[in-house]
Amino acid sequence: MQDGLNRRDFLRSTAVASAGLAIAPKVFATAAKPKTEDINIGIIGVGEQGRVLRDSYHDMPGINMKAVCDIWDHNRGMTERYFGKYPANNPKKYAKKYTVKGYEDYKEMLEKEKKNLDAVIIATPDSWHEEHAVACLKAGLHVYCEKEMSNTIEGARNMVKAQKETGKLLQIGHQRRSNPQYIYCKNILLDRDNLIGRITTVNGQWNRTMRPDLTTPPKYHMAPEKLAKYGYKDMHQLLNWRWYKKFGGGPIVDLGSHQIDVYNWFLEANPISVIASGGTDFYEKKTHEWYDTVMAIFEYQTKQGKVRAFYQTLTTNSSNGFFESFLGVEGTLVTSESEGRSAAYPERYRDKDVVEKWAKYVLDKKVLAPPEEEKKEVDPKTESTEDVRSVKSPTPPKHGIPVPMNEKAHTPHLRNFFNAIRGKEKLNCPADEAYACAVVVHKVNEAIEAEKKLTFSPKEFKV
Repeated sequence: MQDGLNRRDFLRSTAVASAGLAIAPKVFATAAKPKTEDINIGIIGVGEQGRVLRDSYHDMPGINMKAVCDIWDHNRGMTERYFGKYPANNPKKYAKKYTVKGYEDYKEMLEKEKKNLDAVIIATPDSWHEEHAVACLKAGLHVYCEKEMSNTIEGARNMVKAQKETGKLLQIGHQRRSNPQYIYCKNILLDRDNLIGRITTVNGQWNRTMRPDLTTPPKYHMAPEKLAKYGYKDMHQLLNWRWYKKFGGGPIVDLGSHQIDVYNWFLEANPISVIASGGTDFYEKKTHEWYDTVMAIFEYQTKQGKVRAFYQTLTTNSSNGFFESFLGVEGTLVTSESEGRSAAYPERYRDKDVVEKWAKYVLDKKVLAPPEEEKKEVDPKTESTEDVRSVKSPTPPKHGIPVPMNEKAHTPHLRNFFNAIRGKEKLNCPADEAYACAVVVHKVNEAIEAEKKLTFSPKEFKV
């Protein structure tokens, strides 16, 4: 680069300034009445995802864990012990030890704890979200609920209605909405600078390796009568609920909703149609009722014109992981929670104005990182690097996003929720905004079953 400014120096010098520009997302809900003191919270559901969230907020200042609820003694006990012991590992940072009360029944938790709580985090199976969220909202508590909002559109709609009726905050766990890199890409690179020009196509995926079903030693099993009480046939259903239609929506809902929400957000539109193919092609259909492979094509009508978007989720192979790629006439923008993957690529064969525009982004505006150095290949015959690439399609230079993301994936989204309770911010993903994504992903499953193209009515996205 010119003036001796290399890529590392650029990233270091612009990180703070860029982050300042990035933390200005569009918001869609009114913040709560300010609460300056500590926030007392409870959590319902401390399975795999509940523990991920727990680890993402447990050391935030001013957040006090008061109650934990889970129908499985094993999960509940682990979290009670976790909050009872972790402050002792760092006594200088944690002056007091948490006293966390455990409950099997969320109704009992609300009855005994609602006067002591400000908010509840919900990380139960999708089929429970509506009941838990509505009850907590009506109890006067703010709610952070994991996505997907519900395993039914009606359930998601009822959650939005309860939020509007109670006036409490309801944040849905589409955590990319609070990721500083995603916010920067949306607000600065797309909205402000129109970096890649008109977007014509979107590609995205979440490919996951084949995994055996979850199991647990018999000594931890719940009693059959307790499983039946909560609607589970056996421990397999409890542990692998995501594959059952009674409890979840399958991988397109569980994984795909994260990225399809980004499609809607970045394009500032909801799709007008979808056609999809999918099936249970690998796993046993008796225990995997939902499709293990899904490929969907959406049509969007945006302010700039028609956009076609492809999305796939595989649960048998992890090739290329997960990302979203927005293709415009002047370049490509790739976003991902995978470290170091978010980047921008210019179109190499565009006119001089486009080339100069991208150069200015790096040298003058400093909104992009300098291009990473390309590794040159050596021609084994001549030991020269000059002509090897001439017979190949040239790789466009990769520009990194000059905004760091050095926290756990869910931490910024939870912090946004807590700051909204304090009246310092507005929610980045309130329920009425997240509802549109719920409509879309459930429609994908419908399109697979119908084996035909389905259209969306604008009325479907409104509550």
